[in-house]
Amino acid sequence: MPRETERSLPPARPRRIAFAGTPDDAVPTLQALAEAGFDIPVVVTGAPRRRSRRGSNTPSPVGAAAHALGLLVSHDPADLADCNADCAVVVAYGRLIGRDLLAATPMLNLHFSLLPCWRGAAPVERALLAGDDRTGVSLMALEPTLDTGPVYWRHEVPIGSVDTAAELRDRLARDGAQHLTESLARGLGAPQPQSGEPTYARKLTPADRQIDWSQPAAFIDRQIRVGGAWTTLDGERFIIRAATPSQDPHAAAPGTLVGDAVATGDGLILLRNVQPAGRPALDAQDWLRGARLRAGISFG
Repeated sequence: MPRETERSLPPARPRRIAFAGTPDDAVPTLQALAEAGFDIPVVVTGAPRRRSRRGSNTPSPVGAAAHALGLLVSHDPADLADCNADCAVVVAYGRLIGRDLLAATPMLNLHFSLLPCWRGAAPVERALLAGDDRTGVSLMALEPTLDTGPVYWRHEVPIGSVDTAAELRDRLARDGAQHLTESLARGLGAPQPQSGEPTYARKLTPADRQIDWSQPAAFIDRQIRVGGAWTTLDGERFIIRAATPSQDPHAAAPGTLVGDAVATGDGLILLRNVQPAGRPALDAQDWLRGARLRAGISFG
């Protein structure tokens, strides 16, 4: 079959492991591999970039962690194949790995979903937004096609009623790192083809994060817990950082400010932390005391 020519599988117990990753979510895996004593010949990550308008170029979180561990850092994915590694581990690298590299070097990928559910760029956010009651992390053999490789194992994690996407990613990153090192130590075994209907986790856009106050409070709560949920107030963008849904009865139109809450299609969203345009995030009560809002003002 074509896929067999596009990838190779690692040995059951690889010891020399290259690494590719970029954001904070990938750091626990790199650290766990180093702490477990694996030989890491190279760490491939995104190039340094400015993380604020006035700041200087800084390394990616994985780059900074690799430097702290005394590891060789590269920004060229070809180095994954040129370091004589038994395999490479890829976690949220942010770039596609080409067919030639996959044919030359066995690669394992930690993906933050229960594959084949939520293949793609934003699996945690999409699971939370969809109202899933569970998510997880999967270890698969990397293929050129999007998250289609056979799976070595899946680790399930429940999604709590107040979990944020950031909290879930942190939990999955740490659980995934632990399960990876344990599975490498005991032997990987044979991966199994994915089965079931796949779902796709496209990257969230600003439109996905815009609040429609006519929606149910539970859905808007999930938008807020994903992060970056926004509305408008007096024509300016207004971000809601934290809130609590409520089914208290009210007669206000969706979007209307009702005390310290906003009316939705079926309840209220109690504001806890907000960020008005041009200001830092602050406690909602502090904002309300200083905002001097007119009666009946509406968001959106």
